[in-house]
Amino acid sequence: MPRCLHAAVLVLALAALSALAMAEDKTPSYDARLSDYPYPFDVHTFAFDSQRQRLEMAYMHLPAKDEKPTVLLLHGKNFAADYWEKTANHLHGQGYGVLMPDQIGFGKSSKPAHYQFSFEALAANTRALVDKLGLERVSVMGHSMGGMLATRYALQYADSVEQLVLVNPVGLEDYLRYVEYKDPDFFYQQELGKTLDKVRAYQKKNYYDGQWKPEYEALTAIHAGWINGPDWERVAWNNALTYDLIFTGAVANEFDQLSVPTTLIIGTRDTTGPGRGWKKPGVDYELGRYDQLGQRVAEQIPNATLFELKDVGHMPQFEAFDRYRDRLDKIF
Repeated sequence: MPRCLHAAVLVLALAALSALAMAEDKTPSYDARLSDYPYPFDVHTFAFDSQRQRLEMAYMHLPAKDEKPTVLLLHGKNFAADYWEKTANHLHGQGYGVLMPDQIGFGKSSKPAHYQFSFEALAANTRALVDKLGLERVSVMGHSMGGMLATRYALQYADSVEQLVLVNPVGLEDYLRYVEYKDPDFFYQQELGKTLDKVRAYQKKNYYDGQWKPEYEALTAIHAGWINGPDWERVAWNNALTYDLIFTGAVANEFDQLSVPTTLIIGTRDTTGPGRGWKKPGVDYELGRYDQLGQRVAEQIPNATLFELKDVGHMPQFEAFDRYRDRLDKIF
């Protein structure tokens, strides 16, 4: 090979390696507390003792205007409080206060090596934060796993809850009635096998009916940073423990005990059914039929209103924000 051609090839190779290095440098890498990940509003920290350890709960708080009450927004399993941004801006624009905590094990909050996760414990932690902020009564709104937590909060602290709003919550069924129990290590091994491509593929299939928009990509950023980050094993273990929570923390058998006004916002295309891959032998019950579950649960709750969103999946606040916002305006 002529010397000049060899030099040109070398230059191109070096340029390609440089471009690859730059691309790798842009891959997010986040520690367990998302220190370098920006949230849409100022983040505060609430420190407290629980289970013989000091923990910190990160939260965002937009104070109420014009004497209006505060809405407590509880995030889902695969998310953190930052994904409430559009909902929070809308509610705050109407004068409501908005409180958005990251639960222990999630987002910017502590990721303990050992913690007995339960919805009762998470509700108690959240109530302590509400008390610390001097909020006597709140409306409680939860999405996905946050719907299970919101339900437990409303059952546990009914006297301080104005109303309960459930947005495509999981837990509308008692999963362990139909599926086998799995040790948290089962979920830990699944978490360790995650990749960004798998996260994106899961969300595309299960949240958006195979469709994908640029704004959906934002919901993968935290996962990408943690998978590439220095604390992934600790984060993965917390993720595993909170999967266990969905199965062992059933609220489906207590809907008839809710004593606060309750609204369900249900995207009827949703088919979320935790554990459908390991049903008990002989079980042919179909999990995750949200096109039927909304009506069924609304009939169990004493003072319930059901808003169904046809052809919308698990994420109405992203997939169909305008329609979701219209329902919010009928509630708040």
